[in-house]
Amino acid sequence: MRIATLGPAGSNHELVLTRYIQRKQLINAEILLMSHFEDAFQDLISGRIDYLLQCTAHPSHGECVGRFMHRAFPIDCFIDESKPLALLARADTPNPKRLGLQPATRYYTDLNEFSTLIELPSIVTVAEQLLSGKIEAGICAEEVLQQHPDQLRLVKPLGAALDVWVLFGQQPLKGKDHNSTDHNQQ
Repeated sequence: MRIATLGPAGSNHELVLTRYIQRKQLINAEILLMSHFEDAFQDLISGRIDYLLQCTAHPSHGECVGRFMHRAFPIDCFIDESKPLALLARADTPNPKRLGLQPATRYYTDLNEFSTLIELPSIVTVAEQLLSGKIEAGICAEEVLQQHPDQLRLVKPLGAALDVWVLFGQQPLKGKDHNSTDHNQQ
């Protein structure tokens, strides 16, 4: 069983999919990390993967649901939390102005003190660019601070995000409550 979600390694998508596989005891499940959801949905409808997990807070969720309607079907949904997040800054930058963020995290805290907001594909990418000096601050996993205490400082802890997650498959669920073609039949 091949289940895809958004990468890179260390992403919240990978974390939540790993938890899901453990809860469902899917012993033979293989996790495939994708760069873009559009490619992952194409792989799902072509049969290259069996299932796809997506967070509804991801900016591409609505577009993917619409674009792949009647070809990729929601077959399970659940609520799960992300890694604890934080607004972090480089230790060598007392007044950061360039902040990186994954678009879904844009409103997790007040960002008015930053003159430039840079959208990045994942919180992992935010952490990488923060550590490399490409950005001065960012919203990413709080654990990055513990891994790099000499390079980073905590601006504000944000805690875990509680999100709705959807598992997509190639076939719709069967039954009156789940099959849109049966909703008018008695």
